[in-house]
Amino acid sequence: MTHEVFNQPPPYADRNLLADNLPLSQAMNWSGAGWARERAGELASTVGDALWMERAERANRCEPVLRTHDRYGHRVDEVDFHPDWHAFMSLSIGAGLHSMPWTTPRGHAARAAMFMLVAQVEAGHGCPVSMTYSSIPTLRQNPELAAEWEPLITSTAYDFGLRAPQLKQGLVLGMAMTEKQGGSDVRANTTRAERVDGGYALTGHKWFCSAPMSDAFLVLAQAPGGLSCFLLPRVLPDGTRNSMRLMRLKDKLGNRSNASSEVEYDRAFAHLVGEEGRGVRTIIEMVSHTRLDCVLATTAGMRQSTVEAVWHATHRSAFGAHLRDQPLMARVLADLCVEYEAALVTAMRLAAAHDDPADTAFRRLAAPVAKYWVCKRGPAHAAEALECLGGNGYVEEAPLARRYREQPLMSVWEGSGNVISLDVLRALATSPESGQAFLDELVTGAHPSLDAHVRRLKRQLAEGVAPEDARLLTENLALALQGSLLARHSTDEVLDAFCASRLEAGRGHSYGATAMDAKAIIDRHLP
Repeated sequence: MTHEVFNQPPPYADRNLLADNLPLSQAMNWSGAGWARERAGELASTVGDALWMERAERANRCEPVLRTHDRYGHRVDEVDFHPDWHAFMSLSIGAGLHSMPWTTPRGHAARAAMFMLVAQVEAGHGCPVSMTYSSIPTLRQNPELAAEWEPLITSTAYDFGLRAPQLKQGLVLGMAMTEKQGGSDVRANTTRAERVDGGYALTGHKWFCSAPMSDAFLVLAQAPGGLSCFLLPRVLPDGTRNSMRLMRLKDKLGNRSNASSEVEYDRAFAHLVGEEGRGVRTIIEMVSHTRLDCVLATTAGMRQSTVEAVWHATHRSAFGAHLRDQPLMARVLADLCVEYEAALVTAMRLAAAHDDPADTAFRRLAAPVAKYWVCKRGPAHAAEALECLGGNGYVEEAPLARRYREQPLMSVWEGSGNVISLDVLRALATSPESGQAFLDELVTGAHPSLDAHVRRLKRQLAEGVAPEDARLLTENLALALQGSLLARHSTDEVLDAFCASRLEAGRGHSYGATAMDAKAIIDRHLP
């Protein structure tokens, strides 16, 4: 009898991840993504299958391996991935998660919903998918280059391997901006670009190169006219390898299925994108879109953390009742649900803003605000969800240990907290219309605590904000936006809980510390 297993939940698997997620289903409607519901539902059923959840685990356990040379001593600079990594890449690219906004009207919101469904299960492969997606606005600043490369970049064929681009069915793009001496300070870049026939020759060392087996990379380097943006292919048209050397793979805290590397360029050939000396301005659209994906990936992680915690508590009993029905546990679970739903409405509103040119000003401020706050909330949310499973959550067999390591990445990628909050101040100073568009998005009259918070925020903006107060301002902007979006798109129970636990003076500072209608909230997140 000691070997009988009981009071353990079944795996959260063989579920339709969209059907289980009422807030996401509703968000697809109000964001303009309803047209893609059938496609999203099919994808949600696929990745909710136990097979794909097992593939996610294997892809992260069987990490990428760098091969600098072949058996004969020739330099090859290749990374080998587990087949399950390729399965996820093929699935996501086949679904258009790298290209939908560039081939379909109102594609950003639909893509956001579908991207989050896949990233809920496996996050690492989202990095090259995201960079491929975000490369298009930058490449379009060179129309001739875009005409040549864009059809293959937006192709839904995943064609892995180092071959000449014109011989492939589809291309994946990466990015390399960060150097040892300056991460966020990209103007400290020391990689050199010399003019040569037909392009430029790049020489330098990049400290972080994302997805080094990509077919091409957007790279910043110092040209004669100043810091500039370049497209650097891995393989040249004649089939020879470009002189890009993979020095080592980074041994990362999380994101283990994905390869990140240090690279050296020794007169590697590259094409200029945009104008010389305008590299930051040229690549900024790519950065903006990858910041959106940081929000989406964190939100997807919150969904995985939330649903695993609720699922466990629904099936496990203690002290005579299911954990889900124990008042204190129910309050913790509900608070996790509120955090996820606040992130979700923010993510989907930001994605929808990319579909509407009229939202350009709003997007300029909302993007760094959302990136800062949602990504900051991810790690603590994952830790609390993991704790709901007790010791079961801390072992590697459960997906929450992997998720806990994954969530901090999104705060670091594309600008850590200080860089992002200072960008909020920059947006307000250089694009005052973005501040007004943001304030126009805020709701009044929905909840007294939200009204009071918005009044305090407006006073803060009117008095001016010093750089050292940038984080506090960004937090206040984010909470005002989240509360307003929940007032528009969620239930009274969720809005009341959000305001009581995030805005009111007597609130607690840990999940589950504030009273709320737990059952009504939890039922929205897992039937």
